[in-house]
Amino acid sequence: MLVGIGLMPHGNPVLNPKDEEIRRLAEVLKEIGREFSRADSYVLISPHNVRMSEAFGVIMAENLVSWLGFGGVELPGDYQTERELARGIYERVKAKGLPVVDINFASLSGEYSRFPLTWGELIPLHFLEKRPLVLLTPARKVPREILVEFGEVIGEVLEEDEKRIAFIASADHAHAHDPTGPYGHAPEAKEYDERIMQLIKENKLEKLLNISDELINKALPDSYWQLLVLYGVLKKVPMKVKATVYACPSYFGMAAALFVRS
Repeated sequence: MLVGIGLMPHGNPVLNPKDEEIRRLAEVLKEIGREFSRADSYVLISPHNVRMSEAFGVIMAENLVSWLGFGGVELPGDYQTERELARGIYERVKAKGLPVVDINFASLSGEYSRFPLTWGELIPLHFLEKRPLVLLTPARKVPREILVEFGEVIGEVLEEDEKRIAFIASADHAHAHDPTGPYGHAPEAKEYDERIMQLIKENKLEKLLNISDELINKALPDSYWQLLVLYGVLKKVPMKVKATVYACPSYFGMAAALFVRS
């Protein structure tokens, strides 16, 4: 059964809040952690793991190990894959005819079946109690409707499972807020983030489908694709918004949102 959904950022500032804006963000992340403490396992979709453009990925490696932090900030953490659940998601998605691959490394199982975790997974997991998990990867070059359908299939599988499962979308938003940042400044960054937060607060994620490619391309988010998957999950298991918060500490926007069953 799906017990909740969390939208969680993966920027280093949340690890050591320097101002009130980031402290509020960290508090909502802690609230998500408390809410998800009753979950038996997690399903986490991250944009900073294996990168594939035209197919979704389901990580089947038995062991998930900390490997790559960001900006010199390393987070330890070893996790076990909930392989039965991962296999169930993969097989259901494949049966629906959606583009998907199962991914392993080195060995099919056992000690040497390992896969790396990056800041995209480790920072959200930092706020959650340790549980087995399933790691998923989005695909940016599939049609939007396919991303939503991928989420719908995930929602079906999680809701049918006897265990209590939380779904987490790891996402930061527009990356063009600061002219001194690595991606420069674009006014579309502010517009994108404001629209995303409005849709989340109003729980109207179906309107994500109306956001133009031009706005996305200029704002440079890494959230849009995971949000479409999240919307698909919500289509199958409707939930209410319990908490939201937004911060923009540097060149990229960060947000957290907690969805719980009505």
